[in-house]
Amino acid sequence: MSLIKKFVAALEKPRAERPFGSGWLSGTLSLICGVAALSLAIVLRYPHLFSTPDLAVIHEFIPFRVAFQIFIVFGYVLSFTSLILSRSFMLSSVGFFLVVAASLIQGPAESGSSSMYFGLDFFVLKVLTVGILFLPLERMFPHDPDQTVLRFAWREDFFYFAVSSLLVQALNYLTLAPSEVVNNNFDITEMRHYIFTLPLFIQVFLIMLATDFMQYWLHYAFHKVPFLWRFHSIHHSTQQLDWIAGARMHFFEIAVLRSVTALPMLTLGFDPAAIQVYLIIVYFYSALVHSNLGFNLSFIERWLVTPRFHHWHHGSEREAIDINFAIHFPLFDWLFGTYHMPEDRWPDKYGVAGEDMPKGYFKQFLHPFRPKKKLPPAE
Repeated sequence: MSLIKKFVAALEKPRAERPFGSGWLSGTLSLICGVAALSLAIVLRYPHLFSTPDLAVIHEFIPFRVAFQIFIVFGYVLSFTSLILSRSFMLSSVGFFLVVAASLIQGPAESGSSSMYFGLDFFVLKVLTVGILFLPLERMFPHDPDQTVLRFAWREDFFYFAVSSLLVQALNYLTLAPSEVVNNNFDITEMRHYIFTLPLFIQVFLIMLATDFMQYWLHYAFHKVPFLWRFHSIHHSTQQLDWIAGARMHFFEIAVLRSVTALPMLTLGFDPAAIQVYLIIVYFYSALVHSNLGFNLSFIERWLVTPRFHHWHHGSEREAIDINFAIHFPLFDWLFGTYHMPEDRWPDKYGVAGEDMPKGYFKQFLHPFRPKKKLPPAE
C-alpha cells in the first residue's frame, strides 16, 4: 500500500477503530493545525500572490500573527500527543511535517506585486470559521448519527471548497461583470439614493429577498433545462449531506449563479456594509442548510429555509424531485407550487436518481460535456 493510501486509511478509520485515547483525534487535529499554519505561513510570506485585497489589511495585526504562532505550538503538541498514544505514526508524522514546513517558511514578506492572486487566506478563514462551528454541532446534534465527519466522498467536496476559495479573484470578476453593464447603461440614481438611506437591517432583508427571488428562478431553470441540469446535477450527486456538501458545484454554475443573483445587490444602491453582512450570512447559511443537523425547527420552517427543507430538495426519491428551490425564504415555493415539507419526515436517500454520476472533481468537471449515461433498470 502506498504512503498516500496509508495516510487516507488512517484518516478515514471507522469510528469503532478510533476510540478516545487512540491518538486518532490528536493526530487529526495536528494535521488541521499543520495545514492552517502552513497556509498562513505562505500567505504571510507571499501576500501579493496568496492574499485577497479585502483581507490583506489584517495581516499585519498582532492577533493574526499570534494565531499563526498558536497553530505552530498546538501542531507540535498534538502531533507528539498522537505519537505517544497511537500505534500508527501516519497522522502525527504528517501533522508534524506540515508544522515544521510552516516554521521554515515563515519570515518577512517578499516584496513585489501581482495583478493575479489566489485567496489562500480566504480559504483558511472559511475553514476556521464555518468548519469549526459546524463540525462539533454535527457531532452533538446529528440528523444521521451514523454519518461520520470524514464521510464518503468528503475529499471531493473539500477540493471543491478549496477551489472556490482560491479562485476568488476569477469568481469576483465574473460576479461583477453583469452588474457593471447594468450600472453603466441604466440611470436609477433616485432609487439607489433611497435604498442607501434605509436602515441597515432593512437593506439586508431586501438583499436576501431580491437575491432569493433571482436565485429561485435560476435554480428552477437549472432543474428544468436539460443543458443546465447537466451542470447542476454535480451539486446533487453527493449522497450524504453535511456543512461542506454545498461546496460541490460546477465552476460554470458558480459563475452563472453568482453573476445573476448578485445583480439586484450590486445595482440598486445598497450600502457596502449591508452587502458585507449579507455575504457573511450566506457563507454560514449555505453550510447550515446542507449540514447534518437534526434540529427540530418546525416553528420557523414555513418562514425560513432550514436543513430539513433543503435536505428534501436533495432527496432522490420521487416525491423529492424538483421541489424547494428557495435559498432563504420558502415564500417563493408557496407562491409557485414547489413547496414540499412532509411533517416530521426527512428524505431516505440523496443523490441523482437514474443517472450514472462520475466520481472525482475533474471527471465531474467534464461530465456536462459528455453523453449522458443512464443506469441499467433495477431487476
